[in-house]
Amino acid sequence: MGKPFSTKRILFQILVGSIVHFSAVAQYTDVINSNRPGLSVSAYAVGKNVVQAEMGLFYEQSDHTLLNTQSDLWGTNFSLRYGLLFEQLELNYEGTFQDQDIIYNNFDLKAKRRDFSRNRLGLKFLVYDPYKNPERNKPNLYSWRANHKFQFKNLLPAISIYAGANFVLGDNPYYPGEPTISPRAMIATQSRLTPRMVMITNTAYDRIGTDDPELSYLISFSHAFRNPKWSAFMEHQGIQSDRYSDLLLRGGVAYLINERVQVDLGLGASFKNTPSRVFVSAGGSYRFDFHKDKLIPIDDQNPIGSGGPIKKNSMKKEKRKNKKSRGNGAEDIDLGPSKKQLRKLKKAQKKNNRDDSEIDF
Repeated sequence: MGKPFSTKRILFQILVGSIVHFSAVAQYTDVINSNRPGLSVSAYAVGKNVVQAEMGLFYEQSDHTLLNTQSDLWGTNFSLRYGLLFEQLELNYEGTFQDQDIIYNNFDLKAKRRDFSRNRLGLKFLVYDPYKNPERNKPNLYSWRANHKFQFKNLLPAISIYAGANFVLGDNPYYPGEPTISPRAMIATQSRLTPRMVMITNTAYDRIGTDDPELSYLISFSHAFRNPKWSAFMEHQGIQSDRYSDLLLRGGVAYLINERVQVDLGLGASFKNTPSRVFVSAGGSYRFDFHKDKLIPIDDQNPIGSGGPIKKNSMKKEKRKNKKSRGNGAEDIDLGPSKKQLRKLKKAQKKNNRDDSEIDF
């Protein structure tokens, strides 16, 4: 009779099982994963049948040295994300509604603008996920440092593509003369540099076909602290357009209240004075989780110690035997393996136990 499982062997099996499970459902996580408090978009979707709401309030103070204007702006930005059809696809609505007071000092005038500065709907699809390959993600069982240090292979990112549209409804003072609908395209990447640090990049071509198309990029770094409920981020954004160009820097912290709720605080500024911009934001994210794990058919499972999956033909024959033994009209209930099959399984398990006892940890 083989030796009983050692503690190391049990931990090893749990570790390997967790890696396989993560690879199989890499889109879905048990804990909320929000894009807030920055504006960068993750390469990963929220997961099939997951609805996630992200919302915040912000204040911005802006001065333009050439035009000699001062501006105070209050607003809210929000995002509604839904895992559509399958794990890699996400439907995403993003909006920013703001109320702006402007003082024109040269003319001693005041003006007000109130409308959507961002109003768009799009689909994001994950086209490449490096963590789908379990061989690439095998941990080093002999070195903690090897598993936590930076490795060049970690620069290989997950990649998603985004296609959507901007909507300008009514007489919007922020986009005068623009068409009601204009296309938007983006590529998002995400790299896990270390177990605690993630890098995200977004490259977008916006308002395609309008008089003032916009090209922009975002580079964001997020870091989780020793207390994993706390995280911090730093983000840089560049915008190039005939209507508006700028370089922006944002930073902030987020706190995970529970697996469904996250709150955050952020601030940022521009690098120029035409206009100069300083802003602060606070908000939160909430997830409605209707996700269901995809069950593996029992015929395809590999019981520990069985030496391999039970053949489908054998299971079908056994079901026919069971139905016949119960007589005509009996319900089709699977009574499980027969005594003969159980003896075979026990024999195979004993053999595996003898082989496993020879493993040197």
